[in-house]
Amino acid sequence: MVPLSGRNLHNPGFPTMPAAMTPLHDLIDIGANLAHESFRADFDAVLERAREHGVARIIVTGASAGGSRSARELARAQPGFLHATAGVHPHHAIEYDEGTDVLLREIVADPLVVAVGETGLDYHRNYSPREAQIDAFRRQLAIAADCGKPLFLHQRDAHADFLACMDAFSGRIGKAVVHCFTGEREELVAYLDRGWYIGITGWICDERRGLHLRELVPLIPADRLMIETDAPYLLPRDLDPKPSHRRNEPMYLAHVCAAVAHARGEHPAATAAATSANARAFFGLA
Repeated sequence: MVPLSGRNLHNPGFPTMPAAMTPLHDLIDIGANLAHESFRADFDAVLERAREHGVARIIVTGASAGGSRSARELARAQPGFLHATAGVHPHHAIEYDEGTDVLLREIVADPLVVAVGETGLDYHRNYSPREAQIDAFRRQLAIAADCGKPLFLHQRDAHADFLACMDAFSGRIGKAVVHCFTGEREELVAYLDRGWYIGITGWICDERRGLHLRELVPLIPADRLMIETDAPYLLPRDLDPKPSHRRNEPMYLAHVCAAVAHARGEHPAATAAATSANARAFFGLA
């Protein structure tokens, strides 16, 4: 475990600065659900606050057929700042049919759509039957294999089946990021061994559930790490002052970056630069 001493392990004389003292720039939020209804009333203000807090690009997550269509439209309205993914989250897997498959294939052909997903397996909630989740996941893996775009992945309490599905497509699919990683060391090692990228959210700021991530993020190679908010979900619990609401938004990506940097013993600017470079290369951002 990297000691949380505020020291940079690569340069012990260089302290890690608190987020409030470290203006960060060119941050890339690889996962924000900006098509969520909670952003409708102040969408433009949300984007402006993100820019003011150093966010240069946002990948808008598509997690259902309709949500993927909306994510693409948002990206088309904000070219150069917003990009999109297209996929069906395992919670919505029961809705996946032939029409969905055709629609996703059409959406991912758009250059502003930079990944297939959010897709994967979630046995924690089981909002869709496991068989339906596996079927929808496999069909989206086939889309990724056909279009050549990277995968934006979700996995919760389904590690063995998740690996089995992914390994069945080994050699056919390209890059993959396991977004919002909250798992244990065994899962992380399995993903890294397969060359996948890891997305870290404000879960690392949660003193109830995320403390173990502070021990695991130093294990992630610098060229395989990315950061995200998963807005409007996962508002960092250690914000000070605490907002009067529970809606997360991309402006808090700098806070996530600082928390990840602190756990890794790095200056936040170094973490910002590395994660943004990774995101640009992974998603093919100009």
